[in-house]
Amino acid sequence: MRPAAKREAVALLEGKFEMSERRACTVIAADRKMVRYRSKRPADAELRARLRELANERRRFGYRRLFILLRREGEASGINRIYRLYREEGLAVRKRKGRRKALGTRAPILVAARPNVRWSLDFVHDQLANGRRFRILNIVDDVTRECLGAIADVSISGVRVARELQTIIEKRGKPKMIVSDNGTELTSNAVLAWTADTGIEWHYIAPGKPMQNAYIESFNGRMRDELLNETLFFGLADARLAIGKWIADYNTRRPHSSLAYKTPAVFAADIATGLRASLCGGYALRPVAQLTPKGVLTAGTLIAAG
Repeated sequence: MRPAAKREAVALLEGKFEMSERRACTVIAADRKMVRYRSKRPADAELRARLRELANERRRFGYRRLFILLRREGEASGINRIYRLYREEGLAVRKRKGRRKALGTRAPILVAARPNVRWSLDFVHDQLANGRRFRILNIVDDVTRECLGAIADVSISGVRVARELQTIIEKRGKPKMIVSDNGTELTSNAVLAWTADTGIEWHYIAPGKPMQNAYIESFNGRMRDELLNETLFFGLADARLAIGKWIADYNTRRPHSSLAYKTPAVFAADIATGLRASLCGGYALRPVAQLTPKGVLTAGTLIAAG
């Protein structure tokens, strides 16, 4: 029995059976000093309330991300205290049933430590409240983990894919490589013509090997877990609005565990600062991902990594 339970048992024996404290402690096998102890911890009511509020607002966040959000608000408590309150409040995230995992040896995907080296894109499917299905084209920078675009529509053709990519390039600059699966829209003549015109290398992963496009697959999983499975959309305009708000939050507020719990926007700014300093001779940019060894072609490495 935990100390709190022993204190309750002793109090019950003293109140209901009129036992002395000494005898009740003997029956329960509890130390009298432990029974008389009163906690000196500071009051947790406000912190518990704020923790519950954040957990209800972000129902798929665990205690680590909630701890980061509380720290941003000025909360000085350590992670152990937050974890204790998180457990006591019963806020643990319910695990969803996972898919069968692939077996075999896996090699890391090699990415140079600079923004715009490689983008990944893929489609996510969902449906509106009236049952009508729609698609979301997600585009992610593999190094900064920024979501560059999330285009929702009932139909997205190869021409639309090329047009949306061109719009992002005009704002952000041109990537060296784009990685995708072998969907019909992504292998269309419109996309092939666009890559020939822009000079961007387009790499198609091996069929049935989604782990070769791991960054976008991870992003799609977060979007489905935190947004699509938690939200009922009443129309395409409503879906676009909700997706836009979630993407803004993902890029600028949501702590990312693979980026040392920084946001993608802050991480991208840190990389940009490092690049400027390295160009000025200040210090060398610290790699954020494993660099491609000499003599290894990135496209070939992607295939081998599957």
